[in-house]
Amino acid sequence: MKARVTVPLLAILALAGMVYGAAPKVLCIGFDGMDPKLLDRYRAEGVMPNFDRLIAEGDYKTLGTAIPPQSPVAWSNFITGMNPGGHGIFDFIHRDPETLMPYLSAAQAMAPQRWWKVGGWKLPRGSGEVLNLRQGLAFWEPLAEAGIDVTIFKVPSNFPPVDCEVHSLSGMGTPDILGTYGIFTYYTDAPTGETELSGGRVVPVLVRRGRVETELFGPVNSYRAGDPETTIPFSVVLDRQRGEALCEVQGTRFLLREGEWSAWLTLDFELVPLLKSVSGVCRFYLMETSPALRLYVTPINIDPANPEMPISTPGHYSRDLARALGPYYTQGLPDDTKALEERVFGDDDYVSQSSEVLAERTAQFAHELERFAALDSGLLFFYYNSPDQTCHTFWRNMDPDSPMHDAEAERHEHRIREVYQACDAALGLALEHVDDRTLVLAISDHGFAPYHRSFHVNRWLLDNGYLNLRTGVDPSEVEYLAGIDWRRTRAYAIGINGLYLNLRGRERRGTVDPRREREELLRELEEKLEAVTDPLTGKRAIKYAYRTDEIYSGPQTASAPDIILGYYAGFRGSNESALGEVPGTVFADNMMKWSGDHCMAADEVPGVIVTNRRITKDDPELLDLAPTFLSLFGLEPLPEMVGRPIFEGE
Repeated sequence: MKARVTVPLLAILALAGMVYGAAPKVLCIGFDGMDPKLLDRYRAEGVMPNFDRLIAEGDYKTLGTAIPPQSPVAWSNFITGMNPGGHGIFDFIHRDPETLMPYLSAAQAMAPQRWWKVGGWKLPRGSGEVLNLRQGLAFWEPLAEAGIDVTIFKVPSNFPPVDCEVHSLSGMGTPDILGTYGIFTYYTDAPTGETELSGGRVVPVLVRRGRVETELFGPVNSYRAGDPETTIPFSVVLDRQRGEALCEVQGTRFLLREGEWSAWLTLDFELVPLLKSVSGVCRFYLMETSPALRLYVTPINIDPANPEMPISTPGHYSRDLARALGPYYTQGLPDDTKALEERVFGDDDYVSQSSEVLAERTAQFAHELERFAALDSGLLFFYYNSPDQTCHTFWRNMDPDSPMHDAEAERHEHRIREVYQACDAALGLALEHVDDRTLVLAISDHGFAPYHRSFHVNRWLLDNGYLNLRTGVDPSEVEYLAGIDWRRTRAYAIGINGLYLNLRGRERRGTVDPRREREELLRELEEKLEAVTDPLTGKRAIKYAYRTDEIYSGPQTASAPDIILGYYAGFRGSNESALGEVPGTVFADNMMKWSGDHCMAADEVPGVIVTNRRITKDDPELLDLAPTFLSLFGLEPLPEMVGRPIFEGE
């Protein structure tokens, strides 16, 4: 696993040790979405003692984020030391300029292209593959080449993980066993609405003599003609008087009381008898037995002990963790915000589920810290998702100005503070495991702000004549940009912050001449968009219409949106426009529980950096950290890195 350190490198490292202390040892904790204003507030309330201690020993600054401040973009800046023009991740959603179809930006799964067909079976001729679409080297690759012991735990934008000699577990972007970002299942004998939800499925069940017979749903069976869905039967015996349910799945029986979670269950979905099956893991949560049965099952995660897709390097690392700690969440976004948004979860249920995730993550952190403490030198990066997903969903609980603030929300008014306190406890755990020569950093990729009002970009483009629909198409019918009259359209939006020109020679049916019209149109859009005012609040919505040809550098810039919309706090691009829809109004109240956000102007939502060493760079940014890590271990930053070391010249 560990490469041999060459003599010249040892000499370099010895020189580095003269500057930074012998045998560099670096611990970096990533608290996704930790906000400087909230951190300051909770420190003032006296509930962040370990952050206070670290700051007293070293330094605390805001940390410049990415443009746009979306997690996959920001963490790609962190990983590569490049801006999006270098690593090519501009948004959660990109589009193919040829077909104008949107796709997820971080990874791409390629199924086998050719098959043998025998009766009702299909046999692949070749193998499929999963591609990490982020460009450029990760900072840990040259560290691994130099023989440094490196562990990268669940950093976003690393699925599938970079194939090199480090311990790494993939993070945000890792799918569930269905290949999605997470599909929960909800079983009830009192269904009230649609069965197919965003991020979930409702399964109506019949209770006969206190017994339910139903199914768990697995991946499609690509070995069968028609690609049918795989299923596993399971049963539930209800005792409504006691509030209990006895469940049985593939020979495993377990009793749940209302409000209880099962342990992780390992499932085996058979694709080809005796030859091929897919393993997954899930947990059951009994919400209620009476008056109605309400049973939630997590998305079926990739089994870390037997992963169907690559989720770790080396391949046995995920298995080693499972052997030491048991099965665990492998999906990239484990807190089930979809179940909350779809009102399958109430706030209490979400707090219960996300607390399970947080406890599991901290147990993993303790495990990794034990290993790290035994090293003489090395780097450990460990990632916490909880601040980000909690601020997204519980901002409304502490914000009386949120359109979604109500009496029920006030019950969890302090949930975000509780999660920050848990992060402080995690930092305290880390400080117990490090010695005086270990450099400790606690960082976040961006901060947070309220999200009160949505801006429907495509509607604004339609109303202002930049986008047109085909004759007879009603705006409400447009999905994924279908229905747009491209011959009369000069600009369109896809993704949360991205706006594209319909550029001739790039888009298949482009209308804007890149030499004679592009520059004038960009200036016109920039001026008009930054002047857009919300008629309800009287406030300007867009702080900056960033031109990517001015802010990005690198070979991927040509693939970027032409404009990135940077909103003032309180505003965000709507989900509808992000998916290429054209809603009926330009602005709308945000009536989602997803009430806090960060997809705004970069200077509205900076992150934080706290460390036990004085930071010498005045304005540290995320993209400074990759060259900083290389520098700490005596390596030169890579030529393509645009960031600079933050301890330089000390």
